Amino acid sequence: MIVAYHFLLSLFSALIAGFPSRKLFVIGITGTKGKSSVSEMMNAILEEAGYRTALANTIRFKIDKDSRRNLFKMTMPGRGFLQHFLKEAKKKDCTHVVFEITSEGARQFRNAFIDLNALIFTNIAPEHIESHGSYDAYKKAKVSIGMSILHSSKRPRIIVANPNDEVGKKFLAIPAEKIIPFQLDDANPYQTNPNKVSMTFKGVTFDVPFPGTFTIENALSVATLADAIGISPEVIGRALQHMRPIEGRVERIEIGQKFTAVVDYAHTPDSLKALYGAFPQVRKICVLGNTGGGRDTWKRGEMGAIADKECDVVILTNEDPYDEDPVKIVEAMRAGMARAPLVIMDRREAIREALGVATLRQAEGDKNVVVLITGKGTDPYIMGASGEKTPWSDSDVVREELEKILHKK
Repeated sequence: MIVAYHFLLSLFSALIAGFPSRKLFVIGITGTKGKSSVSEMMNAILEEAGYRTALANTIRFKIDKDSRRNLFKMTMPGRGFLQHFLKEAKKKDCTHVVFEITSEGARQFRNAFIDLNALIFTNIAPEHIESHGSYDAYKKAKVSIGMSILHSSKRPRIIVANPNDEVGKKFLAIPAEKIIPFQLDDANPYQTNPNKVSMTFKGVTFDVPFPGTFTIENALSVATLADAIGISPEVIGRALQHMRPIEGRVERIEIGQKFTAVVDYAHTPDSLKALYGAFPQVRKICVLGNTGGGRDTWKRGEMGAIADKECDVVILTNEDPYDEDPVKIVEAMRAGMARAPLVIMDRREAIREALGVATLRQAEGDKNVVVLITGKGTDPYIMGASGEKTPWSDSDVVREELEKILHKK
């Protein structure tokens, strides 16, 4: 009954909107990690190529020049939001739409009746295990998103995926008209450092102003699709090289302090490893919570263990406990650690402490310190018991606390 309700709601929403996706070039982005960054990269390339675009992701909703923060605390809002969004994009003369597709949203048919031209699959890693029932069920849900492109009336339908990923292989076996693989070797020669990556695509070498090999893989996925739809490597390289910072995604907060402060969405073990690995040979002061009380409990000790191994100082704090006791969440993270972390339940105080530690070390002559604040990215609220929502921004809090530190000086 519930399944039928969601399906019919999507159908009626599409009917009311007039099936707007049929009149647009629609690109879906799915996978566990990197969806928002990939969607922002794809949008930047399309804009550089001269197209008028719309973008819907975890960070924001954009139609042409009008951009607003996603305050829904979900990537794919329901109640026909996406159909209305597509209708507005068409009304504003957009030609191309990029949007994230999540397994949770697809379970409620929120991507149904949206005709895709292309689909990028980024990668797979354990997530949403409780809600899907098992990791295998989660992987099957992702593959079902890939299969949904076969319902599209568009031709040719394009799928881009990494063949070295276990689910990527399955995406590349879907019988769409264009199946295009990408992999890290496609970027050779490439280099990474804590500030940027340098890479090559189709003979064109350029920098991307974000760190980590994950940035190269993200860039390759969009470059591969852009090339397939006729955008030149020169335009691709120019767009990626001049990208602005992506909010909440390896976002550097700089207001004059003499150390690096970064806010990132990393909320899975693989994402945390990748972020920490993007800052090698530096002393990391890490603020760590654990996204979502009542879900993905399996990862808590593992994330604590990763931080214990990679970080010089670990501060455990509150994140989004929902109806679960936040202290118990922190205790579960601490159980995976060999060293005793600092535990500061107030998230602002935890961030203040991390910035204070970095400031002190810098004053003592340590020039090789970075503060990494993970888990929330651009999440607009801290979610508490009984639906309580506390307005929040990690980035704003970091700026405010840095201002206080610099002002004291």
